[in-house]
Amino acid sequence: MNLNKQKKIAVVNDVTGFGRCSVAVALPIISAMKIQCCPLPTAILSAHTGFSNFFFHDYTPHMRDYMDNWKELNLEFDGICTGFLGSKEQIDIVVEFLEKFKTKNTTVMVDPVMGDYGQLYSTYTQEMCHEMKRLIKYADVMTPNLTEACRLLDIPYPNRRLSPEELEDIAKELCTKGPDKIVITGLQYNGNIQNFIYETGKPYTIIDVKKIGEDRSGTGDIFTSIVVSNIVKGVDIVTAVKKATDFISKAIDYTAKIGTPVHDGICFEEYLNELK
Repeated sequence: MNLNKQKKIAVVNDVTGFGRCSVAVALPIISAMKIQCCPLPTAILSAHTGFSNFFFHDYTPHMRDYMDNWKELNLEFDGICTGFLGSKEQIDIVVEFLEKFKTKNTTVMVDPVMGDYGQLYSTYTQEMCHEMKRLIKYADVMTPNLTEACRLLDIPYPNRRLSPEELEDIAKELCTKGPDKIVITGLQYNGNIQNFIYETGKPYTIIDVKKIGEDRSGTGDIFTSIVVSNIVKGVDIVTAVKKATDFISKAIDYTAKIGTPVHDGICFEEYLNELK
């Protein structure tokens, strides 16, 4: 019987009621992996922004009070995972949060949700891109897609397939700014999706899976939740990414087979009991 205390991961992300993304994904997945998930909400939404209409409440005015109470309670976290941030002020608050709660025993994963396919999301300004760079120095692990990696380094988004050596150069450059583990996610070639994994001082690894169907909301949230949980449990980054991609492939395959609308996300619930 393992008598070690149960681990805790703080998840800084929005709470979205329908569409399977953000905290609604992180909470069950991290919990299924026998880790306590502690959400710090950035916004409350009835459904994700891919739907034609939704209720939205910005939680920014309350985030500092929420965070300060955690400090008063002397909470400590084994992991901290940050996702989509909606404003410059939220990034400021997350920097404060990391300064307050990151210890030598805390793994910080930053998923810099800024854009995709070479374009920034409509909510993202150049000022916010600049502010996001402030988070890099606190990260132990970062999971940008290629669009986000290029923006964080102020280099042009390539209009061609990059070689593994070019991807390694990008990952190494990001590592000079703070993290020691980088996963460049969602590289799409010839009907496959690749994740490029680089850890300081080690050879790179590429994990390749077949792309199934269309892009779905919450895929990145499932990925980061599984990866950060594994790393907090002492699993190496390559194995963590392999577990995440295997789980997502299986869940997307099932989701497509039963005809789930794309906006409804991934039916990951079917396979939660396989996570460990």
